[in-house]
Amino acid sequence: MINSKEFTGRLQKVIDFYSESASSFAEKIGVQRSSISHILSGRNKPSLDFVMKVLHSYPEVELYWLMNGKGKFPNQPNTSESPPPQTTEAKTKPQTPEPNPTPQIEFQSKAGSKSDSEIDKIVIFYKDGTFKSYKP
Repeated sequence: MINSKEFTGRLQKVIDFYSESASSFAEKIGVQRSSISHILSGRNKPSLDFVMKVLHSYPEVELYWLMNGKGKFPNQPNTSESPPPQTTEAKTKPQTPEPNPTPQIEFQSKAGSKSDSEIDKIVIFYKDGTFKSYKP
């Protein structure tokens, strides 16, 4: 669960960083001015749709930083690592994703011991606001 006061502070930092007014910020992300006002005043909590619009309009904003202050802002790409080069096979052969892959993931607790819990569902959120849900 997010802390509304801290979220409001981080949202204000984003608005200030881009030298936006609340009105211009609302216009850029596609929400009503009153939505920004209500969130900044603490009257309303941000919806998932609101957060996704901020992330879509401002790619330098990192989700985890905005939601709970972990990470950094502005998020800058790591320039020391370059993406791996594609092979010729990858360039010529179109890749089709599996219809519903079941990822095999092993989790460990912070203490290092294996967890006996089973995965119920995995949800992946995309920047365009869509998501996919996987059940093992």
